[in-house]
Amino acid sequence: MEENKKTALVTGGTRGIGLAIVRQLANEGYDVVFTFSSSEEKAKAIVDELSGNGPSVFSIKADAASFEDTEKVVNYAIEKLGNVGVLVNNAGITKDALLLRMTEEDFDKVIATNLKGVFNYSKLISKHMMKNKYGKVINISSVVGITGNPGQVNYVASKAGVIGFTKSMAKEFGTKNITVNAVAPGFIESDMTSKMNEKAIDAMLGMIPLKRAGKPEDVAKVVSFLASNAANYITGQVIKVDGGMVM
Repeated sequence: MEENKKTALVTGGTRGIGLAIVRQLANEGYDVVFTFSSSEEKAKAIVDELSGNGPSVFSIKADAASFEDTEKVVNYAIEKLGNVGVLVNNAGITKDALLLRMTEEDFDKVIATNLKGVFNYSKLISKHMMKNKYGKVINISSVVGITGNPGQVNYVASKAGVIGFTKSMAKEFGTKNITVNAVAPGFIESDMTSKMNEKAIDAMLGMIPLKRAGKPEDVAKVVSFLASNAANYITGQVIKVDGGMVM
């Protein structure tokens, strides 16, 4: 695949960081396929919003935890885009509870989506990237995967797993001209953070040297950099986008 042919598959692309990544890449001229898990109407609105600007944007419903679903997505992406030069593993869920109250089902669901989903897409896409002798895999982790966080043992375990997965995959595929990196967002404005009470927000901001929350676009710009040829000599890294919260 030619390095200047911009094509990307983004998982979980209808809200928050995922949506910002889809917009960023599309605005930079990437043809994009993104996945969604629930709202077909929202996905269609995003396709309509971005497709008129030049690049081709497509959506497909899928469960990242399902290997069968991911096979369909990868086949669809290659059919629509011709190939996939960039994979962004962003799809993720939370089911928070203290360990003693967490159900086995909620632990398994989070691991299946957030970690096994990365395995599913990375395994399937890497075969195509190897044929093309080119590829960028960018996994969205979290700073809590580095620090830990009470009430989120399932989520933290999944995001720490993503970091280990990233480093191992980078070592396996380096000779194939495939780079693999992780982005670890910190406190980013989202639907979830907007529901937090003022005291909790103030406590979180007190931990951040920049004294403000990040925006989804802050993460998307780092993903865009890692997807570009400017990052061709960067692999196996975890880039924190957190205002200095974790150093």
